[in-house]
Amino acid sequence: MHRRHLLLSLSAALATPSWGVEKKRPVTASGQKWRVAVIGHTGRGQYGHGLDTMWQQVPEAQIVAVADADEAGRASALKRLGLAQGYADYHQMLKQTRPDIVAICPRYIDEHRDMALACAEAGVLGIYMEKPFCRTPQEADEIVSACEKTGMKLCLAHRNRHHPGLPVVAKLLKEGAIGRVLEMRGRGKEDHRGGALDLWVLGSHVLNIATYLGGSAQACTAEVRLGGQRLSRAQVREGAEGIGLLAGDEVHARYRLANGITFSFDSMKDAGVAEAGFGLQVIGTQGIIDLRMDRDPLAHLLAGNPFQPTRSPRAWVPITTAGIGQPEPIQDLRDQVFNHQVAARDLISAIEQDHTPLCDAAQGRETVEMISAVFESHRLGSAEVTLPLKTRVNPLSLL
Repeated sequence: MHRRHLLLSLSAALATPSWGVEKKRPVTASGQKWRVAVIGHTGRGQYGHGLDTMWQQVPEAQIVAVADADEAGRASALKRLGLAQGYADYHQMLKQTRPDIVAICPRYIDEHRDMALACAEAGVLGIYMEKPFCRTPQEADEIVSACEKTGMKLCLAHRNRHHPGLPVVAKLLKEGAIGRVLEMRGRGKEDHRGGALDLWVLGSHVLNIATYLGGSAQACTAEVRLGGQRLSRAQVREGAEGIGLLAGDEVHARYRLANGITFSFDSMKDAGVAEAGFGLQVIGTQGIIDLRMDRDPLAHLLAGNPFQPTRSPRAWVPITTAGIGQPEPIQDLRDQVFNHQVAARDLISAIEQDHTPLCDAAQGRETVEMISAVFESHRLGSAEVTLPLKTRVNPLSLL
């Protein structure tokens, strides 16, 4: 099997079919390409993580248009994407070009909701959207509703969720490779963005993987600190990257997942070596599986009880798509995952076969709720809050 087809089959195997939608999605005719339009916004999130140029590496896709409200940024995008004409208004672009797929690229998330709803209204078949998803559970509700009503497929750009090594890790856990799972621990990059911003921008990756392995979050208790003290209303400001009200250089959260395991997420500003902790550890009675976000290999196994010191050193053994300590059989795996090729084909497959993308709008909403739950618990004196949240707005607006 060709390695590209192998990646697609591994991804498709995890997708949950959505047979409730009566409207069948079209399959392109022989030689016809999926028409992709790009929405960026220079100065308001740019074109994050190559979500525009990635489509140049998808043979079955063709970029037909780009929209950017910034004139200089639009000119640069036209040159980069090899296009002759661009649009200042993405609504106009959607109306005139009628694309099949839209790449929503800005890293700033304050426009994500409006862009997604405009795509649904324009009859777009699929969206590939930069993370984080959107600002509040309420905005997420609107996007999920639009997808359900129109049949539009939305795939969120959590690259690690599309890594074909991830189901291998899930299988190993199910088979007891580290014994009984006791807990999961996640951390952000903990650089200058450490704390609340890290939770939003990088923690979203970790939270998404945690729920894949442990099931949906059922409850959360959390505390947010700034300068060593509990965050107060007077310290809340408009956050970076279009997130909305935000504050805190230290975040400590505990979630109860559907499988009964406790998952903790922590982030502290400038906490040691930058990015060293960015990932997730699954801790069991007979070992640890460590997942590094945006790294290759994705996972490693450390065998042995993690609470008992040993006289001899223990080795971290890579986990590949072939298993523990096996050579990686997919030679260009890193490029396929990190350049969003696996995700792009998952979205195309979802449109063609009418199944749910691996990381869809509902998962995006779940991650936004988990993030919002941190601030809601803090607002309520670190009390436990259950999910789905009753509060659908930014909890810091109620502090």
